[in-house]
Amino acid sequence: MSSTTALTPPTGVDPTPAALIQRVVELRPALVAAQAEVEERTYYSQEMHEAFLEAGLYRVMQPRRYGGLECDYITFTRLQIEMARGCVSTAWCWALASSHAVQIASYFPQAAQEAVFGDGDFRCASVAAPDATAVRLESGWRLDGTVRYCSGIPYSTHFMGQALIAGLPPAEAAERMLLYVAPRSEWTMLDDWGSSMGLRGSGSHSIRLEDARIPAEFVLENTNMISVDVSGGTPGLALHGNPMYTGRALAPFTMSVAAQMIGAGYNALDEFEHQMRTRKTSMPPMVPRLTDPDHQRWYGGALGKLATAEAAVLRCAEEHMELCERTAAGGKPYGEEEEQRLGVIAREAIVQVWEAVDQQLFRNVGSSAMNAGQRFERLYRDMAMIASHRNTGFRDLMFRRLAQLHLGVEAT
Repeated sequence: MSSTTALTPPTGVDPTPAALIQRVVELRPALVAAQAEVEERTYYSQEMHEAFLEAGLYRVMQPRRYGGLECDYITFTRLQIEMARGCVSTAWCWALASSHAVQIASYFPQAAQEAVFGDGDFRCASVAAPDATAVRLESGWRLDGTVRYCSGIPYSTHFMGQALIAGLPPAEAAERMLLYVAPRSEWTMLDDWGSSMGLRGSGSHSIRLEDARIPAEFVLENTNMISVDVSGGTPGLALHGNPMYTGRALAPFTMSVAAQMIGAGYNALDEFEHQMRTRKTSMPPMVPRLTDPDHQRWYGGALGKLATAEAAVLRCAEEHMELCERTAAGGKPYGEEEEQRLGVIAREAIVQVWEAVDQQLFRNVGSSAMNAGQRFERLYRDMAMIASHRNTGFRDLMFRRLAQLHLGVEAT
């Protein structure tokens, strides 16, 4: 490992949340420096992967029973913000290989968890779209299909996805969707990522399942990962005793997208500050940008709006944990309305960050900063991809769904 990625030496004791965040901050210069090569490779380096392993960053959401750190969503949100402040693609790839430990620890039976988490080496990309077909076998299931946009797959040991049972009418197949975990031996990563406008280094390759054999305990029938009913508790709550493993999944994903957008916004703000400290205004009297009232206003406006978005998303993470705790304690179960509300807030944070950075920073940084390969140019592309992500595109639809749930109006 080079000196640019050296971390605080491990002490043999599990790192605290504060120590984990500090380690990511220590990595930031290396993350910034490696952005171009991450895009070229389409995912971060083996060296950075080893740095993450050493720091325990893949273990943040894994259960302690299996060697994890069992951090909460507040910590995970902060980690994503700090990592995206260094490299958005790396943060996307790392987070989406790390976060799905929660769903497996929450929803799958102990036998599956023992096998999946057992040796302590676990990373798992996931896609909610049911792009695989399943055929029941005596010993489990056979899966076939090509699944796209598997962010985090290059270093994943497993993949979690959805499948439709072959031979069923479409409506029935959708109702009886399967949630499965496929070990690395059962899929092939395709070399088909890197030509998108942004997030080129996010490791969002496709995988191909061909005659993949999945044991029965690795498959949950009649289960849609983005809408699991947790009102009766979960296997994870019974096994681990941590309320975090009795939560819903869609709101945390939306919060994750928002956290990375916020980190990307701070990334852009850092570069804007660098330009303020090293360049002069383009029009007479050509004073240092740092002392120019307009640049100060643009910087301050972006800083304030980013801080507002950050506060909102961190509060979402806190509220998600509170809802999990209430459910685990036998109170009112964590329901769809509450999940939609958190998702709506997180999406508004995404939109606010995009608009603030676009209007305050990108429009005022200068054309040379937007040349191909420049930090600003890459950030613009990355943030545009997040702003146009399918989840963000659900904004208006989820406004309506939240109203339907809150008002007791039947969905149309």
